[in-house]
Amino acid sequence: MREIVVFSGSSHRALATAICDRLGVRISPSHTSRFSNDCLQAQLLANCRQRDVYLVQPLVRPTQDSLMELLLMVDAARGASAAQITAVIPHFAYARSDKKDASRISLGGRLVADMLAAAGVDRVLTMALHAPQVHGFFSVPVDHLTAIGVLADHFRGTDLTDTVVVSPDLGNAKTATQFARLLGLPVAAGSKRRLADDRVVIDSIVGDVSGRRAVVLDDEIATGGSILELLDRLKDAGCSEAAVACTHGLFAGEAVQRLSIHPMITQVVTTDTVPAPPGWPQLQVRSVADLFAAAIARIHAGESVSSLFDGVDPAYAPPQQSLFEVANP
Repeated sequence: MREIVVFSGSSHRALATAICDRLGVRISPSHTSRFSNDCLQAQLLANCRQRDVYLVQPLVRPTQDSLMELLLMVDAARGASAAQITAVIPHFAYARSDKKDASRISLGGRLVADMLAAAGVDRVLTMALHAPQVHGFFSVPVDHLTAIGVLADHFRGTDLTDTVVVSPDLGNAKTATQFARLLGLPVAAGSKRRLADDRVVIDSIVGDVSGRRAVVLDDEIATGGSILELLDRLKDAGCSEAAVACTHGLFAGEAVQRLSIHPMITQVVTTDTVPAPPGWPQLQVRSVADLFAAAIARIHAGESVSSLFDGVDPAYAPPQQSLFEVANP
């Protein structure tokens, strides 16, 4: 079996290190520099020839730098004769640009997918794409993970009496339904209209939330505008309090301040697909490193990744052995 080599871009080295710890391999060194004309250059400082190369890089702020660094690392791996190159992108930022909803507008999700393929990526490993159709933008295989099992584990064992899972919009209702099924809870959803990137209107709540506590589930929280609008409607409908859970906690702008002081919010839970914001010790972060490590081990061994999520519940036994012991029992 070919040797595995894992590199990390500069956007989230902590997650890449945690994934390597679970795999039982060392993270390989790399160096990214910036020329005086602001151009980036990436160098991989470990042998890639005829090896399976995994490049870990969520697309987070500065997003354009993160993307360009990843493309340069892919190009470097291809030039170094890597046998297979997998881009591990825990957060794919351009998944929001998924449709032509205005005249002469760009489709960033498809463009970035094409750029990755042109650079030399053989496979993409990602999590919780904002729009499922983005999966189809790629001309290379995509393994699309979900964190709903990791988030559900956070709430298991807590008092869920009179609790309902609430999705901010109907588009996310299917995922919210799967999440609610894991916890044995009913589900409700907001009827949302987006007016701008940071402005939404939720007209009503579909489902019974009166006299209940809510667990609000979203795939991504950026400015927090959707969550705050939803909380207002939940309060109007008789909901008493809410826990907020999401996969990608971007928390841009004033999101941290707005969410941390909101009187209805009892807790905010996210995962480490992106770095946690500083200065918010109350934020609860669940790691997805085990899940990505298990997926990488299965990809490397030629095994099914989708079987991690049999029965919707992504409960799995993370490898306690090294990657090579797991791949060669």
